[in-house]
Amino acid sequence: MTDLVFRYASGVADVLRGVNLRIDHGEFVALIGQNGAGKTTLAKHFNGLLKPSSGSVRVMGRDTRAAPVADLARAVGYVYQNPDHQIFAQRVRAEAAFGPRNLGLSPSEVERRVERALALVGLREHADDFAFSLGRGQRQKLAVASVLAMEPRILVVDEPTTGLDQAGARGILDLLSTWNVEGRTIVVITHDMTLVAERIPRTVVVNDGLILADGPTRHVLTDASLLRKAYLRPPQVTRVAQRLGDLGVAPDVLTVAELYGQIAARVGPS
Repeated sequence: MTDLVFRYASGVADVLRGVNLRIDHGEFVALIGQNGAGKTTLAKHFNGLLKPSSGSVRVMGRDTRAAPVADLARAVGYVYQNPDHQIFAQRVRAEAAFGPRNLGLSPSEVERRVERALALVGLREHADDFAFSLGRGQRQKLAVASVLAMEPRILVVDEPTTGLDQAGARGILDLLSTWNVEGRTIVVITHDMTLVAERIPRTVVVNDGLILADGPTRHVLTDASLLRKAYLRPPQVTRVAQRLGDLGVAPDVLTVAELYGQIAARVGPS
């Protein structure tokens, strides 16, 4: 993205105001920011759902203004925040098969992709169930599976852990991590600072239509003064560690395990 400016047709102000961002193949990136910061608007430029008002967006070398959305969708999968806005087929298998079928693949290849995607998200045994009979977390996984079945090189996931408990949220992040290890680029829009801290190596902070910060997650999420500008706070465990600075605890702790190690090194394990 180069000098990206975007304004909705009905709007009077720019939602994105000169964004410059590069994401390389195989990266795992979090987009964080308050509601209304411009995260989702930014992400919808990755697959051409939105086109720049000015500036440019290139995905795998292609200018998104010139490329049809249908073509970009082969390379860039997008999972919406609410799975019920994405799921439409009656059965789980049919939902997962819709995308690859529309790519014109052979029936055997469609079946292979569907089986693999459902297995990855743990829904293979539910393949013949009614999609809307699944629980919220399972519907979220089905939404992810339906995009994974298209085997995109880039996957954008909008608030994948909304409405899930910690176990469900970690399951989704485990899945995305697996997909990333296989060489795919993953971009996650999220408010869940704890999961970002635990799983995602690079974090981009979006605030008021601009990139406020972009760097290693440890640097970004432990900078309280920076996050304050975006009306965000470090993960809870980081805030605890920073309050324990007088005891020699490092201020850049991101996980409970790290905090335990810091404390144990100073007072001894219990």
